[in-house]
Parts: sequence; structure tokens; C-alpha cells
Amino acid sequence: MASARKRPRAEPEDNRAECPFTIKIVDPKDKEQKKKKRRRTENGDEEDTAQRINLQMSPFAPCGKFKTHETMDLYYQVDPSKRWTDMTRYNSFVLNGIKYFSEGFIYVANDFSIERQKAVNNNEPMQPRKKSDDDWVARILEIRASDEHHVYARVYWMYWPDELPQGTHDGRKTVQSRQQYHGMNELIASNHMDIINVVSVTSQAQVKQWYEENDEEIQNALYWRQAFDVRTYELSTVELVCSCNTPGNPDKMLIGCTTEACKKWMHEQCIIDDALKAVYARLGTDKPHLAPVPAKKEENGDEGKRPLSPSETGAEGSAEQSIDVKSEAAPSDAVHVGTKDNVEVRQAADDEDAQAAPEDSLPLRTSDRPQRGVSENTTNTDTPSKPAGGSKSTPGRKPGRPRKKGGAEANGDGSRPWEGLFEAALKTADMGPPTIEFRDLREGVTGGEKIWTEPVKCLLCGDQVN
Repeated sequence: MASARKRPRAEPEDNRAECPFTIKIVDPKDKEQKKKKRRRTENGDEEDTAQRINLQMSPFAPCGKFKTHETMDLYYQVDPSKRWTDMTRYNSFVLNGIKYFSEGFIYVANDFSIERQKAVNNNEPMQPRKKSDDDWVARILEIRASDEHHVYARVYWMYWPDELPQGTHDGRKTVQSRQQYHGMNELIASNHMDIINVVSVTSQAQVKQWYEENDEEIQNALYWRQAFDVRTYELSTVELVCSCNTPGNPDKMLIGCTTEACKKWMHEQCIIDDALKAVYARLGTDKPHLAPVPAKKEENGDEGKRPLSPSETGAEGSAEQSIDVKSEAAPSDAVHVGTKDNVEVRQAADDEDAQAAPEDSLPLRTSDRPQRGVSENTTNTDTPSKPAGGSKSTPGRKPGRPRKKGGAEANGDGSRPWEGLFEAALKTADMGPPTIEFRDLREGVTGGEKIWTEPVKCLLCGDQVN
């Protein structure tokens, strides 16, 4: 299988956390992987050097689908295998007084965050940054240690959308970096696996999976809904909405149709563009907007009516409860991990106060992707060459209420002749239907109204949204 591409890193420095382990993705059907290899030791004995193939069951289960693989489960090998398996396995470690659990989410320092911290310490001017300039985010799969100086975590990386590599397949499109539907606090789960030295960990991270059918849930913290398969460069599908048939951005507004037979969601920008297109078609460059004539009362007295509306297989033995990690002075009842100075070591006792990592708050790239671990030698992931990779769910959402989610994608019409002539804004309120407020910017047009409102109509069924 092709060699995995990893995050680029700077030349090794003294502050880099050494990590001697690499990871390779393998195909269990490959006969070459199953061949036994033996070598003769110094004392004349023979030992088996064939690397063990492990299966990592993915802890991520996205709602969307992949084109190639049904799951993100991964077969892999660690090199050197014996050194890795000879180390003691732990359920958690303690670093600078903070306990980190297996299956928990963590922030990991990278070149951007290290340089930014140096600038803060030196009172240098801060440069604008993208979300991906922050610490990387990862989910711990396994913790192993030989002593306090050698504590390592096998992790799956979470991608910032800006980190999506060239050649990523998003449905039928080939994309790179952030897309219009990605929110500011959105991450992308992946099966990109590395082993890192835990002294690169900076803090715990709180990450939740967002289910798009939960319409009323506002995404204020880190969340993920989409996944990236490093083997094929495929993104899992996300729910498609609106007449433009594209996903919604959780940071922007969607308006839902209130007609029982429709109940589709629409992007705010698509609604505005469609309304401006209709106004321009009706008024053009010189016709004034005239207010509609009020309906007259009928003789029978009727009023004019309104329009209708993870676990891993093959684990050896049981894991120790916890190992303490510190680069400073260590408490007497913990095992410390040092990077430079020697630190006293003793086996940590079972933690009576240890709590299981919460399910959702436990707390990249290929050739051009920065390497995840801040280490002198970080891990490799072997991936095949990049082949290609939505589904539309039927959400049970409450009609008639706008939600502050959804992408502001355009409806696909590149021609916008109304620009400079008309403006429109969507107006919503807790009570009453949404409306569109128009402003006539044309000069030389006499008569008619310059500011007026109209009801919102569904872009799919044409009914008025109540």
C-alpha cells in the first residue's frame, strides 16, 4: 500500500517530544504481511520478527455514508512492534496535575501554537490566524508507558476543515480545505492514526457529535458531524437541504417550510436571492413598486382572506489503571514522565477517584498535512492512492421556527442583475411568519414605495411560509 503522507514539521529541536514509533495501515488479505520472518539473536536463538496486524474498531460512527468502505475500522501495524507491546498499558495518565483518559479528547501542541506562545511570551505582535492554527485535536485510543520518561498515546486525529488535503472527495466533488457548510467550531473525525509522546498534550478538549436532526441544539462548543477516511480521501455525506441541494452551516440560518407535505429547510441567502430575482423580473430598471390594493369587503360581510399558507481487538492483558505524567516535580504517589531531567518513578496505585471518560466529552494530512505529534519522530500512516467518495435524511423538525443554522450558499445562479438596484433582508420574529424587507436603490424612478415587505415563499413547493 502507498506510504502515508504526514503533516510537515520543522527540523528537530530540543523542545520536540521524542517518539520512536510509526504506524502503517495494512490490508489483512495481503499475503506478504502474513509471511513469518525469523532472525537469529546474539545468543544463537531464533525469534519471530513478523509484525502483528491489529484491528482498531472506530470510535466514530458518522450519520452519513462513505462510497468505498462501510466503516472507518482500520487494520494497522506498529513499528517497532515488540517494543510497543512490551510496554505497560494504562487506562489514563496524569500530566501537570490533569488526568487524561483513554477515549478522551485532547489538544496537542503544533508548530503554529508553539510559535504563537513564544510571541506572547516575548510581547511580539500577534498575527491573524485561522482555526487550524490552534492546537490540534485528537482522541486517545490507547496509552502505553515503560517509565515516567516514556509515556505514549495512540490517537485518531480530528481535522479542522482548513486542513482537508488536496484531492479530498466530498460526494461527487473534489475539494480542499474548508467548505461553505463548515461551522467555525466544526471538526471532522478521521481514522488518521499516530502515536505521540504525551508531553505534547496541552489540555483536555470537549468535543461532541452533532446530529443534524437535533434542530434546536446550538453548537457553541467543538463538535463534529462528518468524517474523513484517510484510506480513500473520502468525506462522509451530510444532509442536503434547500433548492440548491447543499448542506447547511450550523452558524447560519435556515428557514423551514410550514406546509405539512413539504417541511423542507432553505438557506437564508437562497431565499433572499430568489426574492430579489423575482422583484427584478417584475420591476426591472424603471418600474415603481406599487402597494397592492386592499381587498374590498364582500356583500356577505366576509373579509378579504390572507393567502394560504472503539475498541481494539487482540488487546493483550489488562491495562493498568493510570500513569502520572509530569515534566515538573511529581507528587510522591504518582509516576512521573520527564523529558529532560530525571524524575523519581514508582508504580501508580489504582485510582479510587478515577472516573470513566464521558461518552461525548472524553476531554492531518497527507502530503501537505502538518504532522500531528510535536515530536522528533512521529508516526507514519500508510494509505492507498486517493480514489473518490449525500444522503438526504428526512428530519422531524418543528415547522414555522427559524433556526440559527444552515449554509448561506447561493442558489447556483451566477448572474445577479439586481445588484445595485435592490436590496433585501430576511426579517424573523418569535411570533408571526418571516418576511422579506426590500429596498429600492434605483435612481430616477418616481412613484411607488422605496421600502416594503413581502411574505416568504418556499423555494421547493411555492407555498407561503407561516
